[in-house]
Amino acid sequence: MEGLNQIFWGNTLYAYIIAFGVIVIGLIALRIIKSIVLHRLRKWAEKTVNTVDDFIISVIDRAIMPALYISVIYGGIHYLTLPVKLANGMHGVMILINTFFVLRMLTMLIEYALLSYLQKRSYADAKRSEVKGILMIINLVLWCIAIVFLLDNFGYNVTTIITSLGIGGVAIALASQNILSDLFCYFVIFFDRPFEIGDAILVGDKSGTVMEIGVKTTRIRSTSGEEMIFSNKQLTDSRIHNFKRMEKRRIAFVLDVVYETPADVLEEIPAILKTIITAQEGIAFDRAHFATYGAYSLKFEVVYNVLTGDYNKYMDIQQVINLAIFREFAKRGIQFAYPTQTIFNANNN
Repeated sequence: MEGLNQIFWGNTLYAYIIAFGVIVIGLIALRIIKSIVLHRLRKWAEKTVNTVDDFIISVIDRAIMPALYISVIYGGIHYLTLPVKLANGMHGVMILINTFFVLRMLTMLIEYALLSYLQKRSYADAKRSEVKGILMIINLVLWCIAIVFLLDNFGYNVTTIITSLGIGGVAIALASQNILSDLFCYFVIFFDRPFEIGDAILVGDKSGTVMEIGVKTTRIRSTSGEEMIFSNKQLTDSRIHNFKRMEKRRIAFVLDVVYETPADVLEEIPAILKTIITAQEGIAFDRAHFATYGAYSLKFEVVYNVLTGDYNKYMDIQQVINLAIFREFAKRGIQFAYPTQTIFNANNN
């Protein structure tokens, strides 16, 4: 027992054994908790429908357990009598580590809340790339707050620092109004959701598919293949046509037939058009009428609805209808009109 009371570097051998025992027993206990308890909880969470339990287990595994491992080691070492500078240094390191893991938990919570918000808004296929930008901004704000907290704990006068940052922030804000405007519009796009990645949109006379929504710019792949880059403010200030959210497409077109067409055939044309259109699947016939007398033709107006917003589907249906009309008119001898002029000469004898 006397040997245990021998002092090495300011601590007895007994104190070293206790510190080592605390660390070993603590690490073993945490290892058991992770490999048995946490493993069983994860298996149970996989069987449930909700995602809250999966999120909680992920937080425990990625943030709480690492923090506990480090705390056990710190607790064992803290049992020893250490030099003041070393003890203060270790205390500062623990503050840094705990701050890091607290920020990790907050970030995970915010990310989970954002994804859940998008899913509840019927954006179940929300892509993480859309959340990445806003998480970067949130992380920046959280780390700024954390740095102020750390400086305060380390004995610095944070009031002076905050005042300096405030004055500098005003100067930076005035110098970067456009960037801040695009950043604000990014939040508008994210929460209001006028479009999302994969949507086919029309902005002014430019159309394409949204490829990426960034903090400052949005990238769109045009129908001709090139990449177009719009500032977020430019998009929110523009009138946007979102074709992906189109539930149905209203189609109206005009057919011109010659004036020489007999009256009884003119009476049959609306019924012919209705029969051709109603034979197609996925459309709702509206009307077909002899609409008006044109300069060189008799005009028939046809209207129907394609029960989908898919442009390719609409074009397939329109092609089938056009070919069927062409064949049917040819069978009945109905001639399509085209711009012509008839000149009558008066013979004065």
